[in-house]
Amino acid sequence: MRSDYCGTLTAKDIDREVTLCGWVDRRRDHGGVIFIDLRDREGIVQVVFDPDTGEHFNLADRVRGEYVLQVTGKVRARDAATVNPNMATGEVEIYGTALSILNEAETTPFPLDSHSSVGEDVRLKFRYLDLRRAEMQKSLRFRSKLTNVVRNYLDEQGFLDIETPILTRATPEGARDYLVPSRTHESKFFALPQSPQLFKQLLMVSGFDRYYQIAKCFRDEDLRADRQPEFTQIDIETSFMDEEGIMSVTEGMVRQLFTQLKDVDLGDFPRMTYAEAMQKYGSDKPDLRIPLELVDVKDLMGEVDFKVFSGPAKDPKGRVTALKVPGGNEKLTRKQIDDYTKFVSIYGAKGLAYIKVNDKNDLEEGLQSPIVKFLPTEARKGILERVEAENGDLIFFGADKATVVSEALGALRCKLGEDLDLYTREWAPLWVVDFPMFEEEDDGSLNSLHHPFTAPSCSPEELAKNPAEALSRAYDMVLNGTELGGGSIRIHNQNMQQAVFRALGIGEEEQREKFGFLLDALKYGAPPHGGLAFGLDRLVMLMVGASSIRDVIAFPKTQSAACVMTDAPGAVDEIQLKELNIRLRKKEKPAAEAKAD
Repeated sequence: MRSDYCGTLTAKDIDREVTLCGWVDRRRDHGGVIFIDLRDREGIVQVVFDPDTGEHFNLADRVRGEYVLQVTGKVRARDAATVNPNMATGEVEIYGTALSILNEAETTPFPLDSHSSVGEDVRLKFRYLDLRRAEMQKSLRFRSKLTNVVRNYLDEQGFLDIETPILTRATPEGARDYLVPSRTHESKFFALPQSPQLFKQLLMVSGFDRYYQIAKCFRDEDLRADRQPEFTQIDIETSFMDEEGIMSVTEGMVRQLFTQLKDVDLGDFPRMTYAEAMQKYGSDKPDLRIPLELVDVKDLMGEVDFKVFSGPAKDPKGRVTALKVPGGNEKLTRKQIDDYTKFVSIYGAKGLAYIKVNDKNDLEEGLQSPIVKFLPTEARKGILERVEAENGDLIFFGADKATVVSEALGALRCKLGEDLDLYTREWAPLWVVDFPMFEEEDDGSLNSLHHPFTAPSCSPEELAKNPAEALSRAYDMVLNGTELGGGSIRIHNQNMQQAVFRALGIGEEEQREKFGFLLDALKYGAPPHGGLAFGLDRLVMLMVGASSIRDVIAFPKTQSAACVMTDAPGAVDEIQLKELNIRLRKKEKPAAEAKAD
């Protein structure tokens, strides 16, 4: 039906006759000459109809926005005065000789231009219209190019594209699984995979050596801007390759993506331990574009007459930290400081102490803050020296449990970087390494920081003796404060795998029930192996500059994990439920409502 795409025509096509198909982006009538901007996935071109074309001119007079047209005409140069340098086709136009209206269109619920301020709920309800917008077309075209570069790179590196099952069994994080009832196995359920983790490990046991997959994954959890109930991973696994090898291959892939798609050289990927990242930045995915760092002052606060500081300073699990904002006295108003106090409360902080440094040499009158009176001279002096304070600086403080302080001041650091535009560069990649194997819960139990198939960097005996202090052979790639991908060397020895299960409180019976197939596989010559999974949606989001992964997914869910376009999830009729041997239990009414009835 067409010979060319609208957005591909240039001066090289002048005098060619072309047939185009697309949507009416805009129609204008200028003194008996009709101009139609025709749009398709490649862009927009201007089409001109004059009265000499007879019935086709009359049809052009009828068309309205979003009508679907087929146009035939000759490519010609625009007049010099009408050349549009902002359009890829701005040097040419089509002199229309034939027009067919393939379909009419009603007025759309919102304008399909870049200036539309319609709410996201409306955009998602009419997503098929939203996707016609140039911004969305550009993002999804970029996503397609990115996956193509990924496939080509991994193919060249000897990786095989192998699919793994979507219907599987519940994972150790079972509470977050989406369950699928089985019709043929009464009272039993499949689970949708949170990742292909165990299957890709089994592929290594099978001898496939290098595997990859652009994999759909599912997780039933609270959503944020960078989370969706169904998401896509670039999943990679290799045998006979250590951490350095895997990091080198995957770093090369990301470098090629940026070079090929954005003409950007990412430069060095520095290495940073988890401990250093938490100490300096309060996060295991620090944004290195921001020059601010957390500075521990716990040792200076143990004897101060201020329990807000002295309490955490004396607590082994406490942390007292300072965050200096250079020139903050002039940059931040009291209202902004109050707003930041509310901001850190989101992360559990009970307040946000601060000191304004007016004159660093005057420890009595040169410091302005409600807390200064509680700090001995030596403590004031020690703080200023440690943070390397200068006149005009503002110092924020966090004092609480270490986890609360790290999370609150780490988030504040990023917030300040954004609000004050402190970024020193456009892109800041790094590797975070040497993660703890486990994180300790309040009741003393342990959870895997990554997953229970991550190899520790110690022996099974050392792990059993002191599991809380064990480090893992894990590594995360971080870019601009976002975790692009996480991976590890996996456990390939049955004894080590069982030692990790025991540390997590998973007994022999539960091990056999949930992971018997894996433990058996590890007995039959499992090779050393490891891998990494990238969040494709996050990667595209960062590279196109979107604020949410919903803007780089064709049909995303809302923050309540619903599809407002198709009205999913929806009710299922009794016949289907009966076939699945499922009966729905109605929620009991609260006592007060039941009494009122």
